[in-house]
Amino acid sequence: MSEKILLAALLTAGLLSGGLASGADAALWARAKTNGDDFNRTVASMQRLLHAWLKHADPKTLLLPDRVPAPGQNPANVQQLYTPHNSGADLYPYLILTAELTDPDLYRGRLMEMLRNEIRYTNVNAGVPGNLDLRTHQLGPASLFGAGEYAKDGLVSVTEYLGRTPWFYRMVDMTADAIKQAPVESRFGKLPASDAELNGDFLQALVRLAVMTNDSRFLEWGRRIADAYIEEVLPANHGVPSGKWDFTAHTGDGRLRLRDHGNETIVGLTLQFALENYLKTPRAEKYRPVIKTMLDRVLASANEDGMLYNQVDAATLKPLDTKLSDNWGYVYGAVYAYYQCTGEEKYRDAVRRVLKNLPKYRNWIWEARPGNPDMPLGSFDGYADSIESALYLVNREPVPEALDWIDSEMKVMTGMQKPDGHIEYWYGEGNYNRTAMIYALMKSEGVRPDAWADGVKVGAVRDGARLLVSVEAPAARMYRFDYARHKRVLNFDKNYVRLNEIPEWFTVDENTLYRVRKVGGAEMVRLGSELTAGITLDPGNWIVEKYQ
Repeated sequence: MSEKILLAALLTAGLLSGGLASGADAALWARAKTNGDDFNRTVASMQRLLHAWLKHADPKTLLLPDRVPAPGQNPANVQQLYTPHNSGADLYPYLILTAELTDPDLYRGRLMEMLRNEIRYTNVNAGVPGNLDLRTHQLGPASLFGAGEYAKDGLVSVTEYLGRTPWFYRMVDMTADAIKQAPVESRFGKLPASDAELNGDFLQALVRLAVMTNDSRFLEWGRRIADAYIEEVLPANHGVPSGKWDFTAHTGDGRLRLRDHGNETIVGLTLQFALENYLKTPRAEKYRPVIKTMLDRVLASANEDGMLYNQVDAATLKPLDTKLSDNWGYVYGAVYAYYQCTGEEKYRDAVRRVLKNLPKYRNWIWEARPGNPDMPLGSFDGYADSIESALYLVNREPVPEALDWIDSEMKVMTGMQKPDGHIEYWYGEGNYNRTAMIYALMKSEGVRPDAWADGVKVGAVRDGARLLVSVEAPAARMYRFDYARHKRVLNFDKNYVRLNEIPEWFTVDENTLYRVRKVGGAEMVRLGSELTAGITLDPGNWIVEKYQ
């Protein structure tokens, strides 16, 4: 379609008026409208999955099992088990976020009752939970792994987006109680585990809690884990974390895992360095060369496009598993965070390089399911993690090739959803909603209805310092704008890339005045704090810019 034809169509449709009917503006408004379509379609998909899962809730506790029967499968053959490291960490938190966006009453009601019951029925030792058999309601032993996964993979994300809700306080006390029960002896003090996964889980949560609470215990506990790796594991394991490490024998398995269940310590150590660097502590200077070596060796292990293998030999960096890691962006997030701390451009360049190469990986089978004809592209979970990987990074570096790749791969992933709302009938479906939510908020630049309903489309694009917002809805309703949550919620000095964040897109400053005007209509002047609380917008096109 030519620019003139597009402009005429937009004018006919009422999308442009006044002095905005230039070709450039026409293209921007068209893109905003398309983004609104993407937002609505994606959130509708999230809501279908939410309601699909709620049908499987245990009648007594309302908790959700790790797995549910697929059509035609005998329910008696599917174990009815709630685990904090699976259903708790990967499913429940993203149903919370979905309900908060799509059904506030459900969010404040049933999703909150699930938290009450999770504490009531699964706490074993202080705030540390265990597995719960949903048929017998028999509770298993306390699980530090469950606590660490629930905190890092779930409660962190809820807190990143919603702030100090009851789920934040659950994370605070559960994490503290778990660290107090740390069983692994080391010369640095007791550690949660001898593996890179769980130590990294706790480290990522502890960094956030240290700055959010100003409780010195969380800083001390984070330093204990970080020191153990900076001073012992990395120097003795060729500069990188070891999958397993014996803190008594001071040896490990010599394997560097770059996908989940192993890359968590890379992310956690870099975040701890960012915190020490922010605080200007002596540890920052001690950590910096060790973190740099770790990241350099990780980058040296990549393929020619910058993609990371699932697992490599720590000494030689040769792949032990030649499949590519769908978590590549989690690790590159640490690379970028190091650039944010140091300003060393080579680390930014590494991120931009891998993003530019993403078109080579369209329809890539990240998690193959050989022998399953119903899954020719493998599991949706590989798509979810890989798309999420890219979303974190394009939030800071909007590389066009990566943005196009994200759109194409989202179509593949959402196409895997079945008519009943499920995808594969296991707890990992929460990861589908996590990635979908981040994508939807990218399309709206963080603007969202106070309560979404099907057909409410909000899409946005930036045009320099101003935001163009396309709103389609049956009637006026309230919309909320995003703010610098890394600063206001987490108390970070910079918006570091971090795993399980809900990225910020267009953010308003609470104490700045903004001009909000409808194209061809009236103008409002509002504080940023009013925009974050929510303002009523009619359907149409809106321009938001700082008041001059």
